[in-house]
Amino acid sequence: MTNFQFSDSDGIELVKMARKVVTEFLKNDSKIMDSEFDSKFNFSSGVFVTLNKEDDLRGCIGYPTPVKKLCDGLADAAISAATRDPRFPPVTTDELNKITFEVTVLTPPEEIKVEDHSEYLSEIKVGRDGLIVDNGFSSGLLLPQVPTEYGWNEKEFLEYTCQKAGLNKDAWKEKSTTISKFQGVIFKEENPNGDILRESSNDLL
Repeated sequence: MTNFQFSDSDGIELVKMARKVVTEFLKNDSKIMDSEFDSKFNFSSGVFVTLNKEDDLRGCIGYPTPVKKLCDGLADAAISAATRDPRFPPVTTDELNKITFEVTVLTPPEEIKVEDHSEYLSEIKVGRDGLIVDNGFSSGLLLPQVPTEYGWNEKEFLEYTCQKAGLNKDAWKEKSTTISKFQGVIFKEENPNGDILRESSNDLL
C-alpha cells in the first residue's frame, strides 16, 4: 500500500485507531499496541490528526514529511493533538464523546519551482493541495481542506499560509521564500463516534 491507495475501510481503521489511542492515553496514560494494525500500516508517510469540537478546532498536530511509519506517526500525532497543541488546553476524558476525529494522510511535499511569483497561482489548486511556506527559520503549513472550509482562493491560501509561518502575508512573493505543495486523503467522523467518511476532493488519491 502507498499514499495513493487508501480504501474507505483503511480510513475507518485509521480514524478508529486515532480515537482508541487518545482514549487509552487519557484514561490509562499508556499507548495501545496493535501488531495487526502496525503491520498493515508499516510504511513511511506524513500524517495529521485533527480534533474538532462542535465545529471548532480542538487540536491539530502531525508530520508533514514521511519521517515516521504511518502506524507510529498516527499514534504520536493523535496523542499530541489531544494533549500537546499549545493553542489549547489538553483534552479531558469527559470531552471525548463531544469530539470528532479526522486523519489526513499526506504525500511527500514537492517544492514548487517558478520563475516569477505570479506563477504560484496557477501551480496551486484549492481543494487538492496543501501548502508549506518556508523562509529562514519560519515555516507554516495548512492542510488541503483548510482553504475549502474558509472559501479562500489560491492567493488567499498563500497569504494565510505565510501568516501561519509568522510572516507577512505577501512573503510568498519574496525570492527567499520556498513554497511546497502536497496532497492528502482525508477521513473524518461525521459526528463523535459516528460514521467515518472519506472527505478528499483530490482526484489523485
